[in-house]
Amino acid sequence: MTRLSSLFVAILTLTPTAYSRHLRASKVFLDGRQVQNEYDYVIIGGGTAGLTVADRLTEDGRTTVLVIEYGVLSEAASLTTVAGGFSGMSDSQFMYDIRSVPQVNLRNRVISVLAGKVVGGSSAVNAMMTIRGTAEDYDRWGAFFGKNSHWTWEGLLPYFKKALNFVPPNADITRTANVTYDTSFWGNTSRVYAGWPSYQFPATTAQMEAFKGLPGVEIASDSGSGVPGVYWYPTFMDPKTVLRSFAKTGHYDNVKRANYHLVTQSKVTKIVLDGTTATGVSFVPAPARGQPGNTAAPVTTVTARKEVILAAGGVHSPQVLQVSGIGPKKVLSAAGIDTIVDLPGVGQNFQDHGMISASFQFARIPQSARPSSDDLRTNRTLSTWSSQVWAANRTGPNSIATGNSAAWLSFPVISPRSAKLSADLAAQNHAAYLPTGSDPTVAAGYRAQMLSYASALSNNNTAFYNLVIQGGSASGLLVDLHPLSRGTVNVNPANPHNTEPQVDYRALANPLDATIMGDIVRFTRKYYLDNPKTKDWGGREVSPGASVTTDEQLATFLSSSLSPSVYHPAGTCAMMPLELGGVVDEELKVYGVKNLRVVDASVIPTLPGANTCQTVYAIAEKAADLIRYGAPRV
Repeated sequence: MTRLSSLFVAILTLTPTAYSRHLRASKVFLDGRQVQNEYDYVIIGGGTAGLTVADRLTEDGRTTVLVIEYGVLSEAASLTTVAGGFSGMSDSQFMYDIRSVPQVNLRNRVISVLAGKVVGGSSAVNAMMTIRGTAEDYDRWGAFFGKNSHWTWEGLLPYFKKALNFVPPNADITRTANVTYDTSFWGNTSRVYAGWPSYQFPATTAQMEAFKGLPGVEIASDSGSGVPGVYWYPTFMDPKTVLRSFAKTGHYDNVKRANYHLVTQSKVTKIVLDGTTATGVSFVPAPARGQPGNTAAPVTTVTARKEVILAAGGVHSPQVLQVSGIGPKKVLSAAGIDTIVDLPGVGQNFQDHGMISASFQFARIPQSARPSSDDLRTNRTLSTWSSQVWAANRTGPNSIATGNSAAWLSFPVISPRSAKLSADLAAQNHAAYLPTGSDPTVAAGYRAQMLSYASALSNNNTAFYNLVIQGGSASGLLVDLHPLSRGTVNVNPANPHNTEPQVDYRALANPLDATIMGDIVRFTRKYYLDNPKTKDWGGREVSPGASVTTDEQLATFLSSSLSPSVYHPAGTCAMMPLELGGVVDEELKVYGVKNLRVVDASVIPTLPGANTCQTVYAIAEKAADLIRYGAPRV
């Protein structure tokens, strides 16, 4: 198992770092009794989206905003460390402790549902790869609403630019590693940075170039260009400090405004409704990790004069809606919750990217491609130099997070049967692969998604395949970017208010997922074992093994090894028409409820072929304009 994938699968324990109370004493509260009675906007969730929206809404110095965050405000080194990329995830105090229901198609395995529980959310603990996906990923969203939708690539690109401050790599890296980029796809005004390490292993460049040995593979000029291909991408990192750049550092730290308040360690119990109008939020002190909620905890209720904005993420936003009486009536009734707005799509359409645990190795990386990332561990001279330059000026290999290059390839490039699988997907009885009794509107939305994916499988505009290039002997993370199966996130009917929701990935519920993932494995074999560019590198297959060749054998392998999550939970409050199972409209307003919006990954109707963090930043930037001005402004 590779270093990167093992970090995803096995989380270590680090020593917690205490919250530094003095750092934000002017506007952060640890007790709900300290907050004001009323604000213009109350935001549920101080993560990637919540902090972005709060920052933008308070820029005028007059609009008052309260952000309610379950986790702590922390300056821990594990949140800011760049090297390795995932040190925050290994610090248990910053992560929710959630387990999925047993996955029937994965031999009843239970999956860790990881999400950030800290100011900054998952942008503080997980996100390091600044990837957007393809233009077709976002045009697909707009197509659900029709030709006049502003949720398209063209409609989002200005917000991608606004969301991040792109700092180009230094000239040495551009020259020696052949790093390419195009600043026309980036902005330079945000306090959230997209930066580059000061070093790249020559083996990374060589492995990237090796994709040219396979037919149909294109080398894209920039990760933000909206096309599939093999390309370099930046890191969520401030290149001046070589520290992680995330929602807290960009949209909270150094924002000195009396109208921007944050209360931490607080659990929202419900959105307060007057009929079907959201008027405020009730919350209690968050319980200690692993402890059930305290039913006798003091309740604080804050009024929202204008709107409540739900930004609790793909797992918790549907839970908050459901415990507030907004969701599928049969789910709420089973949990003893009075239904105020019967909204069938809440908690449905759950998606995440699938991680395929195939493993390949190069037995010998040629000297012309050295040093490799392996050499950092095995070559004492290189290791000593790396430590010295890092200590002296924070440069060298320790400025690399999880790597900066990968393949994001369309399905016709990787599979000779793309046309057949496209036809097979279009011909399916799609509703048969949803949970029994799914609402007809949810089924209609799923069918619309699958027909869109059927088209995508046969063209070169959507990336389905992702292989992260790590510059070492072992293969990197291998990901299915567009799983077809859909899961659910619903309240626990036995204890909806004081336990985590029931998360069901429903992995491999659509049988074509296993077929597509099988072809992803087959193409990776070609790259390592049947590639003229790497024929002298001694490529070998570790798993699933050379004898695993048929669709049936690969499906069996996947049932025992697939992780249905790369920690990109999305889709559970989908931005789709109501008749397609949608929860929010194009203005991100919840259907049937006044003065309530959802702004986070849960509104994503279909996953982009990319890590979701940059997409969420763009959604939040656009949402802020929709809230302030009633329309996009950039």
